[in-house]
Formats: sequence, C-alpha cells, structure tokens
Amino acid sequence: MSIWVCGEVLIDILPTGPVVGGGPANTAKALARLGYDVDFIDGISTDSYGVSARKELSRDGVGLDFALHSDKPTCTATVSLDSNGSASYEFLIDGTATFDFNASWLPDPERLKPSVLHIGTLVTIIEPGASVLFDWAVSVSEFAPIVFDPNIRPSVMGNRDIYAAAVEKWVGISSVVKVSDDDLKWLYPDESLDEVAHRWIAVGVSCVVITRGAHGLIGFTEHGMEEVDGAKVEVIDTVGAGDTVGAIVVEGIIQHSVQGLEGHVLNEVLHRAATAAGITVSRAGAQPPHKHELIEAMEK
Repeated sequence: MSIWVCGEVLIDILPTGPVVGGGPANTAKALARLGYDVDFIDGISTDSYGVSARKELSRDGVGLDFALHSDKPTCTATVSLDSNGSASYEFLIDGTATFDFNASWLPDPERLKPSVLHIGTLVTIIEPGASVLFDWAVSVSEFAPIVFDPNIRPSVMGNRDIYAAAVEKWVGISSVVKVSDDDLKWLYPDESLDEVAHRWIAVGVSCVVITRGAHGLIGFTEHGMEEVDGAKVEVIDTVGAGDTVGAIVVEGIIQHSVQGLEGHVLNEVLHRAATAAGITVSRAGAQPPHKHELIEAMEK
C-alpha cells in the first residue's frame, strides 16, 4: 500500500526564477525523501513547466502512475517574500492541467487501498474539481484516514464565509487536520486556536496540528494538548515549511496509527516535524530534508 498525496503541483515564480512548487507536491516530495512509497495525484501538463515538475518529482522518488497527462497549461504562482522570508502568492489557475480533476481518471481506493490520503490547498476549493475530489475522498475515507491541510490562500478566494464553509466540509471527513495559526486567524477571527481545534475534534477529527512558524507546533486531541518549540535556525524563506510538517504528520500515522497520535508519541512527532521544518526554512525554496539529514538533525 502506498501513501496518496492529492493536490496541486505548480510552478512558483520566485524572485530568483521559476521552481517546482505547490503545497501537496512539496508534501509528496518530503515523504519520498524520507523513504516512503508515495503516489502523487494531480493533472500535470505536457508543457515545459509540467515536464520540469514530472522530472523533479520523479527524481525524488514520487510515484506518478496516478497523475494525469494533460495538454492544458501548468498553473503558476508568483511568489513575493517579505523581510522575514514569509511568502505570499498570486496564482494563474483558470483552464490549467493542475485543476483538471475528473472521476474518470482518479484512482480506485477500493481496489488499491492506500494507507493514507493527504489532500489540501487550492484543489479543495477550486471548482468544479473540488466537488469531484470531495466525492472521491469520501470513498477513500472508507479505506484510509484522510489528512487535510487547508493551506489558506485568501488571494484566490477572499470571501471568508465561503472559504470557511469549504474548509468545514473537508474537516467533516478528515481524521487529522494540519493547519497554520495564520490560516485559523484569517478563517475564524473571533475564535481562539484551541476553540477551533476543540470544535473540530467534537465533530470527529482525531488530531489537529497547528503550526506557528518560529513559535513551534501545537497538537490537540480529545485527551489533551502537546506543544513543542520551533527549531532555532537562520530562516532563508518559509516556502514548504508547513508542507514538511504535513509529511511528518503522515509519517506519524504510518508508524503509530491515527489513534496512536496521543501524549508523548504526539509530542515526539511534533518535535520531529519542527526539526524537519527547520531544515526546510534554512534553505531557499521547498527543499525538505532527506532521511539521513533529519536523522542527523534529531541526534544533535
């Protein structure tokens, strides 16, 4: 059985030039670099950007058997970095291969039985593909836990109420949610982080992991909360940091099960995630650690 990661691979147009990006693609890359069998699910263009995306994902060991070949163009995201290295994005989405989802080509969970589905970012809100993916994910949830990362992009959908409704819909079928504090503050300005986490747990989510940048991570479950500090590193940029955390959360499920993410086990997973994210932010672009790099960092 493999880990399925579904969502966009696109081209980030950085100040230094174009690079392969997209939150889900970064998560797939991070899992593959850690040595896991991961299949990536998205439409990938036959244009030059798409060729670059396939090459880079393949080089890191990401399986592309379930990726659609498409003659539509690749989605691009123009990235701006502030003085702290934090990234903001402007997307070109319409008519791209990146959001060309259809039930006819999505993999059959009953036949293939994945171990986990990680899904999120823009594919869960951009229609009509988002509705197609939701129905498909419901069927996947019969066979595997779902890890949802909303990865909020207000520049794409500025209506907070519509965005929040879409997020709540996905939360309702998810076993684990990984989300940033900035995402929650934008979505729910009148609720505290713990209020949102406990509300999601009350509707069936087993674990909510909240990233807080340099301030570390918090994990909430029905039975309590675990908190770890962020890694102390020199930040080059934050691109891919949250996606790296998502990969470590998936790893934690593979090793301990969803129900096993409790207490000291959850604390250890969060510490590992903070360490891995620290490596990612210390490098330009989304370059998560390889397994040996993370082992070395954890031993320090």
